[in-house]
Amino acid sequence: MAEKVSKAGIKREKGFLYYLDKQGDVSKAKMVRGKKKGGKPVKVTKLGIKRAEGYLYFIDKQGDVSRAKMARGRKKAKKKKVVKKTVKKVVKKAVKKVAKKKVVKKKKK
Repeated sequence: MAEKVSKAGIKREKGFLYYLDKQGDVSKAKMVRGKKKGGKPVKVTKLGIKRAEGYLYFIDKQGDVSRAKMARGRKKAKKKKVVKKTVKKVVKKAVKKVAKKKVVKKKKK
C-alpha cells in the first residue's frame, strides 16, 4: 500500500513527533502533554524530497520516508426507499384530523 520514497534510517526518541516539513526534510518537535508546552521543531535529516500531489508522506516504522495514496471521495450510498416516509406523513395527517374532530365535539356540548 505504501511505497518507500527515501531511506533515512531515523532512530525515534520517545515524546517527539517526526514529520516531513515544507522543505522536504525530516523534522521533529516535542509533543505537548497537559500544561507543558511543546518545543520548536528541529531538523533531523536533510533530504529535500519533492512532494507529489495526492499522496500522504510519513516516516515509517523503519525510520524511512514513505508515501501512500490519499483516499479522496467516497462512493455514494444507495438511496433508501422514500415510500416509508410518505406513509408516515399520511398517518400523521390522519391522526391530526381525528384529534381536531374530538376537540370540535367538545366545544358543541
